[in-house]
Amino acid sequence: IDPYAQGLSSSSRQRRSATKEGYGMFDLINHVHGSEDYDFVDKTKMGVTGHSMGGNAAIRGANYFGKEAARLNEESKLHSIYISGYVLTLRNSILKHFQSNAGVSYALYDEGAFRNKLKGWDAGNMQIAPESLRFVNWGIYNKAQGETKIELGKYYGNAKDRSLRVVHNEPVLHPFQPYNFEAMQNQIEFFVKTFEINPSLTSKNQIWHWKEFFTLLNMIAALIMIIPLTKLILGFGFFKTIKKAIPNPLPRSNKIGRLIFWFIFFLGAGIASITFIPMVEVAKVLFPEASNREMTWFFPQRMNNSVMLWAVFNGLVGFFLFFSSYYFHGRKHGITPENWGINISLIDFSKTVILSFLIFGIFYVFLNVIYFFFHVDYRFWFMGVRIFQLEMLLVLIMYAPFFYVFFLSNSLRVNGSMRVKDQPEWLSMLIGGFGNSLGLMIIILIQYLVFASTGTVFWTTNWLSVNLLFAIVPMMFVLPYFNRYFFNMSGQIYLGPMITTLVFIMILSTNTVLYLPL
Repeated sequence: IDPYAQGLSSSSRQRRSATKEGYGMFDLINHVHGSEDYDFVDKTKMGVTGHSMGGNAAIRGANYFGKEAARLNEESKLHSIYISGYVLTLRNSILKHFQSNAGVSYALYDEGAFRNKLKGWDAGNMQIAPESLRFVNWGIYNKAQGETKIELGKYYGNAKDRSLRVVHNEPVLHPFQPYNFEAMQNQIEFFVKTFEINPSLTSKNQIWHWKEFFTLLNMIAALIMIIPLTKLILGFGFFKTIKKAIPNPLPRSNKIGRLIFWFIFFLGAGIASITFIPMVEVAKVLFPEASNREMTWFFPQRMNNSVMLWAVFNGLVGFFLFFSSYYFHGRKHGITPENWGINISLIDFSKTVILSFLIFGIFYVFLNVIYFFFHVDYRFWFMGVRIFQLEMLLVLIMYAPFFYVFFLSNSLRVNGSMRVKDQPEWLSMLIGGFGNSLGLMIIILIQYLVFASTGTVFWTTNWLSVNLLFAIVPMMFVLPYFNRYFFNMSGQIYLGPMITTLVFIMILSTNTVLYLPL
């Protein structure tokens, strides 16, 4: 189970969807249980699992169907549940209604553990956590008291009377838990035991990582494909006028020029670092509906709204730093706007827009064809290039113009200040990659250095926003590479950011929650 408004899931107007609906799971279980169409399902052995908020839905499911079973004096429709990455609602008022076998898997290094009863490193220690103690004790003693320390991996209770309980505490971070061999092994073994299955394969015989590896290769190949595809179409008669001569690179800098460059490099990274979390707070004020998980047509992506504000602000900062450097130093040392590739006619700009949408369309048509025949897309862990519903085009139109400010600013800086005479191309793009992502890397570094030293993350209430950076940083790092390749292809700074804005922002949008009222 995963929350509504994610992936290809629809949305729900229910503010307490996990509690009231189980994110749709309550109706699904009732439908399968009451229908004669599912003769291939053993309705006495239906189970549920979910990670993070989906884990909460599993908890709520055991509570909901446990209450129903007690009221009707029959067994719960949920035979077994497995909770991953969530213990906040393992409360007495909820646990006392469980009539299902249950397992808990909680990451020892879960960044959200600061919300648990204990603090510091004890917060994620499921051997002593009050949440895990209550969980086991209600299962085997039907009360909150009993065991005072949990033996990890030990099966308490009995699967026959659905009192079985087990707790795991894998040494991993919260977002990586669903991609961990040990965590997957523990989950498989739980259902094997509770459903009394005798599989021919062991729980260690896992091959999902190969699927992840090859879809990662698909993702890389698909993104690289954009470059030769664009070059091919640029050769067509209609688009040929877009191609201009590549401007001369910047002259080599003197000592003062190099000092100014590196000062601006680290200043920009510093500003990017210190403005991300404040923009998360600003987004809560500017976009209250999405921030409160309410359905809305006005910027409906709670997580992306803060990234968009950060991108616009830092894009404008990038323009300011670039032109300030030119005004106070560059123009006096042989640099001219002709070096930047900014000159373009209205007709060619319009053709550039058309070409960008054409490349975007071909990219996603190709993906949809692959998905149709093989039911696979391009994804690796929590980052993926996915198919999308048509309404996502509305979301793209809403967000793309604002992100384009940042992407264009990056193209100008990468090709207008980092393309230096006699400097190796690989070094220039590498500097651009770090320049565009260093600020966000610093946020991750601060978050986890503090976590490693104290047991509590630096940014607590916004820890999920920091987790989002694991998917954003790779995009930010490779963006300058694409902007340079498209610059060398067209001789101007506009084509690269247009194509990458459309493709990258659609990728970002399909990887985060979307509260559209549909």
